[in-house]
Amino acid sequence: MALKIVDACVNCWACEPLCPNGAIHAARPHFLIDAGMCTECAGDHADPQCAEICPVEGAILDANNEPTNPPGSLTGIPPAVWAAALAATAVGSSR
Repeated sequence: MALKIVDACVNCWACEPLCPNGAIHAARPHFLIDAGMCTECAGDHADPQCAEICPVEGAILDANNEPTNPPGSLTGIPPAVWAAALAATAVGSSR
């Protein structure tokens, strides 16, 4: 039972001070969670505090490698709408 920070992390430092177990450490290219120390905040908080504060969708994965903040969960923009907007922007910029 441990969370994992992946490449989507922007190193904003929001999560590190919130971890009750001190399991989050600054590293390159992004922060890391010590799996041996991470309890997903069980016994301290109802939800993992790093996931609650993280401003980036998909930056923190749970034990099943599922994002704790999946695409659209923070922005409210459905993934299909976001993909269409990106595609339209790419087409417009290539003209």
